[in-house]
Amino acid sequence: MVQCEMCGAETSDPNRVKIEGAELDVCDNCTEFGTEVRTEEPSSTSTKYSTSGGSGSSGSGTSSGGSTGSSGGQSRRNDRYDDLDELVPDYGDRIRQGREGDGMSQEDLAQQLNEKASLIRKLEHGDTLPSDDVQGKIERALDIDLTVSGGDEGTEWSGGSSTGEYTLGDVVERKD
Repeated sequence: MVQCEMCGAETSDPNRVKIEGAELDVCDNCTEFGTEVRTEEPSSTSTKYSTSGGSGSSGSGTSSGGSTGSSGGQSRRNDRYDDLDELVPDYGDRIRQGREGDGMSQEDLAQQLNEKASLIRKLEHGDTLPSDDVQGKIERALDIDLTVSGGDEGTEWSGGSSTGEYTLGDVVERKD
């Protein structure tokens, strides 16, 4: 007997159902909450962590699981978030310095951007993050850059902790 991954009921024949993007093995009563997934019986079980040459069941096509000609080269996994720009940690100071450099008060800048002065105050104190729209307005108005370019291919996270202790993430190597 297997437990339903949604309600916990015991079931002898679970149904594979996709519910809000997650595939779950559920009982007959919980099947109605999602769409049933038809799976073909694979010849061997493989996961994204296995070392077998079989391709995974990802439908996005962005992974390089199907390449059979490469033999263990150093390749970095492509992530859709690698190319995004990140907000600099000192964005509040940069906004304040840019505003003061132009001789404006917070109210003047807010009026120029068609935003509230309280938003400018919160941004300068680092209490809130700017939306993409507000960030663009501020960068244009003050002629400053609030982003750090993403996608630094040469820099990998070194891992480890300053206390000398290891975590599982420091030790495990993914095999994609």
